[in-house]
Amino acid sequence: MATATLIERTEDAKGDYFAIKSTRCATTFSNNIRNNNGFLRRSQYPDLPDRRDMQFMQNGRKVFKEVLPLVSRHIGDHMGDEGLQAVDLKRLWLHQANKSMNDFIGKKVLGRTPEPGEQPNILQDYANTSSAGSIIAFHKYSGDLSSGDIGVICSFGAGYSVGSVIVERVTT
Repeated sequence: MATATLIERTEDAKGDYFAIKSTRCATTFSNNIRNNNGFLRRSQYPDLPDRRDMQFMQNGRKVFKEVLPLVSRHIGDHMGDEGLQAVDLKRLWLHQANKSMNDFIGKKVLGRTPEPGEQPNILQDYANTSSAGSIIAFHKYSGDLSSGDIGVICSFGAGYSVGSVIVERVTT
């Protein structure tokens, strides 16, 4: 799955659009998700014995316990630095890897259980689309927002890396 977004200068925008208010990214190293050079070794040396230990490795329980607070804190800090509070958000478009993860993050960021419209889920339609999921969710569930409404697009993944974009709906 691949996605693309068109970003243009405000003065070139035609019609309604979303203004990028702020962006932020961060990476924290973790051994709980990694590739032990397996794919590179197998392509370079095809006669090597099958070494499963050299493949992608993930300690799912530790990832869950470490990534969720990291992402929640990242979004909260990003919002705080921009002078935003949970009540200012109309929508969260999150990485679509796991509904339980999104529910946890939404609850931490908003301070309550999100309403379905506040944190759309596309997993039932597309499954895990990796980091593309937040943009797919944004595309499908952003047209109903009014001018001045603010939302956060956030994806996260291996490493641990997280990126967030605060956007505001502008109607002309």
